[in-house]
Amino acid sequence: MTEGNARIEGGQLWFERAGEGFPVVLLHPGLWDSRIWDDQFEVFSRHHDVVRYDARGSGRSDLPEAPYSDLRDLRYLLGELGISRCALVGCATGAQLAIDFALAYPEVADAIVTVSPGLTGYSWSDAGLDMLIEEVDQAVREGDMARAIDIELAVWAPTSAKAYPRVLEIALDNAHVLRLNGSRSEAPASAVAKLGDVQAATLVVVGQLDLAEIHAIADLLEAQIPGASKRVVAEADQLVNVAKPDRFNRLVLDFLSFRA
Repeated sequence: MTEGNARIEGGQLWFERAGEGFPVVLLHPGLWDSRIWDDQFEVFSRHHDVVRYDARGSGRSDLPEAPYSDLRDLRYLLGELGISRCALVGCATGAQLAIDFALAYPEVADAIVTVSPGLTGYSWSDAGLDMLIEEVDQAVREGDMARAIDIELAVWAPTSAKAYPRVLEIALDNAHVLRLNGSRSEAPASAVAKLGDVQAATLVVVGQLDLAEIHAIADLLEAQIPGASKRVVAEADQLVNVAKPDRFNRLVLDFLSFRA
C-alpha cells in the first residue's frame, strides 16, 4: 500500500493505492472523502490495482484557490500514477464524474460503476431539491455547519447516517465543502443527450431507499447507455457501499471479473 500527493493544476490531490491487476479508481460522493470506501479498498485490492483519492477541497487534498475541473483533476491524477486505462467506481457526484470522464476520455475509461448516480445537465423535476439547497445555504450563512450536514444527511443518507457513525463523522470533517458551493468548479457539458456515446462497460447500482429522482436517473442510464445493466440493492440509501458492503462488493467484483 502506498499513499501520497499527486500534482494537479494549482494544487495536489491526496491518494492511496494498493493491490495488483486491472486498475480500479474509487470516486467518492461530494459530502464525504475517500474514507467512505473503507469497506471496499482492501477487499478490491485483493483482485485489482485500486486507487482512492480525496477530490479537490475534500479530505487531505488542497482547497481550490482558482477555477478548476474535477474532470481534469482526475486525468492529471491518472497521468501521475501511470494509469492509461482503468475502471471507475463512483457514488453520487462521483458517479456523475465517472460518466463525464467516460465521455471525455473513452480511451481511458474501460468500465464504469455508477452508484446512486448524478448526471450532468439533468433537470430535476422534484422541487424539493431547491428547498434543500436553500435550507442548507441558510444554515451555512448562519455558521451552523452541523445543522447543514444534518439537513443533507436527512435527505441523502438517512438510513446510513443513523446506522454508521462514521458517515456523520466524515461528513462533518468535510462540512467546509458546503461553503465552496461549487463556485470555482468548472462544470462539464451536459451528458444527458450523450449517453448513447458512452463506450465503457456500465453497471448502474441504486439503493432501494434512495430518492425517486435518483431511480429515474438510474433508469435513464440503463436505457440509454449501450449494454448498461442495473441492480437495485434492498434496504440501502445513497451510500449503498456503506449500508450493504458485502452485497455491493460482490456486484462490483463480479462485474469487473473479466478485466485482468
